[in-house]
Amino acid sequence: MAHKDFIGSYFLEAWKLNSKASTDVEMEEEEAPTELDTLNSSAGFSVVLPDKLSVHYPSVNLHGHDVGVVQANRPAPVKRLVYYFEVFVKNAGAKGYIAIGFTCDGFKMRRQPGWEANSYGYHGDDGLLYRGQGKGVAFGPTFTAGDTVGGGINYSSQELFFTKNGVVVGTVYKDVKGPLFPTIAVHSQNEEVSVNFGEEPFVFDLKAFEAQERAKQQMMIEKISLPRNVSYGIVRSYLLHYGYEDTLKLFDMASRSTVPSVLLAQENGFNEQDIMYALNQRKTLRQLIRNGKIDDAFGKVRDWYPQIVQDDTSATCFLLHCQKFIELVRDGKLEEAVAYGRIEFEKFYKLVEFDDLIKDCAALLAYEQPQKSSVGYLLEDSQREIVADTVNAMILSTNPNMKDSQGCLHSYLERLLRQLTACYLQRRSLNGDQGEAFHLHTVLNSGKKG
Repeated sequence: MAHKDFIGSYFLEAWKLNSKASTDVEMEEEEAPTELDTLNSSAGFSVVLPDKLSVHYPSVNLHGHDVGVVQANRPAPVKRLVYYFEVFVKNAGAKGYIAIGFTCDGFKMRRQPGWEANSYGYHGDDGLLYRGQGKGVAFGPTFTAGDTVGGGINYSSQELFFTKNGVVVGTVYKDVKGPLFPTIAVHSQNEEVSVNFGEEPFVFDLKAFEAQERAKQQMMIEKISLPRNVSYGIVRSYLLHYGYEDTLKLFDMASRSTVPSVLLAQENGFNEQDIMYALNQRKTLRQLIRNGKIDDAFGKVRDWYPQIVQDDTSATCFLLHCQKFIELVRDGKLEEAVAYGRIEFEKFYKLVEFDDLIKDCAALLAYEQPQKSSVGYLLEDSQREIVADTVNAMILSTNPNMKDSQGCLHSYLERLLRQLTACYLQRRSLNGDQGEAFHLHTVLNSGKKG
């Protein structure tokens, strides 16, 4: 019974995660810079104009510690592929000592970006890149009045890049893992610049740059060559695991001319007999549940595999009863749903693990348009899939040759994707948790089209 309890608990947790995904923002937007920071700036040397997007240097500079430096009001967001901002040079002033770059929290606000540790600066007067010290290196062209320069962070390659008038002039490795603030500096009389944090269209084609970076990633993936029989075996195991019998037959027919006629499953370490177990019955039950025919599914489970519903307070029984209740609400049979819930949910009221889920089901009755409510996720196809996956896994667990409970829960394809997720998270951790997130369930949901 231990493995059945484990399987049931797993899918109850899947329901809870499905509920959380419906109420939380899936990929919550980070707060990005919107204006210049007027509180933390080199006060007295530069003036941030009332729009908080323009900076003017009114006085005569005397030495290297009277730079007019201003950071953005927030650091660059990190949970994305690329961050970028631009600066337009309205007036190059007496000497054109204008710079664009990135600096860390606590940066000395009287020094040019790039002159101090943990900072980077592309300077207009000499076109040099300064990276943590007062000596610059050859980098790009100079820039002056009328030019638009930009600074960006490519989190995929862990590089900073700078642009001039819409063209990338160079890149540099980003060796600072902490937050970096977009920063501008002016340092000679009458210099004036304005910054664009994305409220206006950029001169630089950021979308094309992002598309190019994604294409590079895709090319790297495509260079990884898998023997055809290996990829065939992985896809076939997925269809077998979830009982997609009809799709499997079509897949096998289409693959006959391209895949060598060998024992693919055994060759690649797959125990195909385990996941072929009860294939036709699993297909039938999945189709019934996906079509909302819960009474028919419940009846066939009782006939074919009575042991998995013998305990009427099991997670499997609970999920099936809940789905029946949900289908009645979907069909507008509210009185019948209330009567059904009173009878079938009573046995679960005292079981803490079911409490929140029962409340979610009952809450469907409170809305005229429940599909638009906070519990509307229950009416989505993903909820039917959770129930179908539970029944599928429980049937696989009845196979006397099945020794690994994990084998009941996930196909080989999903296990590979989970390993991919773990590797991606580790790589992301090494980069200071910067870059786009990889959402495994999005990949899995888009794949369940059998």
